Amino acid sequence: MRTLDLAGINVPVIGQGTWRMGEDPSRRSQEVAALRQGIELGMTLIDTAEMYGEGGAEQVVGEAIAGRRDQVFLVSKVYPHNASRDGIPQACERSLQRLGTDYIDVYLLHWRGQYPLEETVAAFERLREAGKIGRWGVSNFDLDDLHELSAPACATNQVLYNLEERGIEFDLLPWCQQHRLPVMAYCPIGQGGEMLAHPALMHVAARHDATPAQVALAWILRQDGVIAIPKAVSPEHVQLNAQAARLQLEAGDLEALDHAFHAPQRKQRLAMV
Repeated sequence: MRTLDLAGINVPVIGQGTWRMGEDPSRRSQEVAALRQGIELGMTLIDTAEMYGEGGAEQVVGEAIAGRRDQVFLVSKVYPHNASRDGIPQACERSLQRLGTDYIDVYLLHWRGQYPLEETVAAFERLREAGKIGRWGVSNFDLDDLHELSAPACATNQVLYNLEERGIEFDLLPWCQQHRLPVMAYCPIGQGGEMLAHPALMHVAARHDATPAQVALAWILRQDGVIAIPKAVSPEHVQLNAQAARLQLEAGDLEALDHAFHAPQRKQRLAMV
């Protein structure tokens, strides 16, 4: 598995997302097994949030990493309405309990809310000094938000990025690359599956004897400083996600995908889900 530096640690360029996990008790054992399989295949970065299943996803992650905490790099996120001076430490403690650990590697502000960034950052820093988190970062921040944040201590920015949502390529992604701020791409293979059925994507996949999802992941990983965090529950999809890190797209592939999924020609509003 290829790696890059995130918060001073080498992490895999393909991690594991957990959005929509922890919502259906009947699927819990399958979700736990999928995360454990992913860890064994080298996808040791796991991304979650207190919002996902209202803590349910963190509980799934906690069960999956029990006995193997030292093998994983944990990322979780705090609700904006909890991102106050007093709210952040309380939210972090709840997440730590659900995760069954005493520290989170990187703790993110899920999106901007009512509290001043200075207050949120100060609370993050106190958590870092207390050893509750390794580093802190942000999610769903556009370029003007990062300028306002103006914090070299920010470890990452997690944003929506896939073939259908390329808006960050106009200014946000180049800025992050220039400032060596790793970008975590959520929903890297889309959501409803329509993107994966696009003829151009299917054609490139057939040429490489790969799946459209693997091509979508490889397309994201052509960019420096980008980590993809797809979610998978079935053993087959977990395996395919891990193998996508080895797929190298050729110039002709990228040209065909650019023709089908256009790069932004102007500034776009940051897409979010």
